[in-house]
Amino acid sequence: MKPRSLSLEADVGFQIAPMIDVVFVILVFFMALAAQIRIEHSLQTTLPGVAVAGSPTPLVDEQLIQIDATGEVRLNDEALDATDSVHLPGLRATMLRLKESADAAKSTVVVTVIGHPDSAYGRTIEVLNVLAAAGIRQVTFTTEEES
Repeated sequence: MKPRSLSLEADVGFQIAPMIDVVFVILVFFMALAAQIRIEHSLQTTLPGVAVAGSPTPLVDEQLIQIDATGEVRLNDEALDATDSVHLPGLRATMLRLKESADAAKSTVVVTVIGHPDSAYGRTIEVLNVLAAAGIRQVTFTTEEES
């Protein structure tokens, strides 16, 4: 007898069993993953808004007001009002803005008035009137040393 040769060309057809196994594994994976996903509205988040300080800010910003011998007023080396200005509108507007921003940040405003020895006493009083109108209460004084 003649030995029979095996033919490897047999048509097996479409195998459904491995496809069902793969689908079940994917289904189990997504079911396990879905149990860990949080719904967005259940997260306790708030959107950012206007920041208001809860306690006073410990940083103190000192402002320097200089009165020179001619009566010119400078705030932090920036000329604001001329010698003939009695009501000091530039200084007044700047001090009001500074006080409002300090109140919003709950910080204190400290002003040091540096007067020239030859400046008029009335000019210092005008500067103090502006500071009082702005509501600034922490004021210190010093004088320029003559060179």
